[in-house]
Amino acid sequence: MRPAVISEIKKELTTLSAKELLELCLQLAKYKKDNKELLSYLLFEAHDIATFVTGVKEEIDLQFNVLPGPNIYLTKKSLRKILRGITKYIRYTGNAEQAIEMLMHFCIKLKASGIPFQKHQQLLNMYNQQLKKIQTLIDTLHEDLGYDYKRKIDKLNV
Repeated sequence: MRPAVISEIKKELTTLSAKELLELCLQLAKYKKDNKELLSYLLFEAHDIATFVTGVKEEIDLQFNVLPGPNIYLTKKSLRKILRGITKYIRYTGNAEQAIEMLMHFCIKLKASGIPFQKHQQLLNMYNQQLKKIQTLIDTLHEDLGYDYKRKIDKLNV
């Protein structure tokens, strides 16, 4: 079965009634956790992005508090899990400023965690990749706002 193009889906959705749209949304939410999370974000949290970003930062803090001890392998896996969550939330917001805030918070927490990521190439690459993502996002912002973020990111460079 070939999936339809977005424009085709949009045309078909315009022909449906409100009740039929509700049924489709509920059916999408039932079968995939990501769809349910996105729908929850759009319905309950999209109107207050600042609170959403604060909640994400608190979640990052909690995940950093339960990182495994000296085992670098498990630490690396846990950090990747945190980054997958951040990436998912960035897709939900679709806003460069909020993406920068979340990624910078991750980098700040990693640097302050005491994890010797500079000694392990994979962790260092992970950290540097996040800095590159932040820099790319900063380049899309207005120059005044970008300058403020560049000053913050300069403190994070290893």
